[in-house]
Amino acid sequence: MVTNESRRRRWTVIASALLCGVLALVVMFTNRGAFFSPMAVVVVAAIGSAALLLRLRLRRPAQARNYHPPVWLNVLGAAFALLALLSDFLRLNAQIAQVMALAAVGSFGVSGAMILHAFRKQRAASK
Repeated sequence: MVTNESRRRRWTVIASALLCGVLALVVMFTNRGAFFSPMAVVVVAAIGSAALLLRLRLRRPAQARNYHPPVWLNVLGAAFALLALLSDFLRLNAQIAQVMALAAVGSFGVSGAMILHAFRKQRAASK
């Protein structure tokens, strides 16, 4: 008999497998020189941030209401990532593009840390 908890866990495992598959595709179809690009770091950070937001969405509905991801921080990270991506088109300096890529990764990282901190705080309070 399949319980509600095992169904949720199954979707979490499926989502984790999809994340690993996406990361594997990024690594397989990227040449070696591209890994020295700040954009590769931004792509991996965006995939990780999307995975955290998906994890938040797949939590139990009663628990998911307790967590509010910082939307403004994710939007800021996406804006920095787009500016870094379009830096050649906008004729920006290479150093500015790298700073924008670093700011995007930092925004995604801080957002993810805030979500994980909320997960851990909820878990500690329930024990």
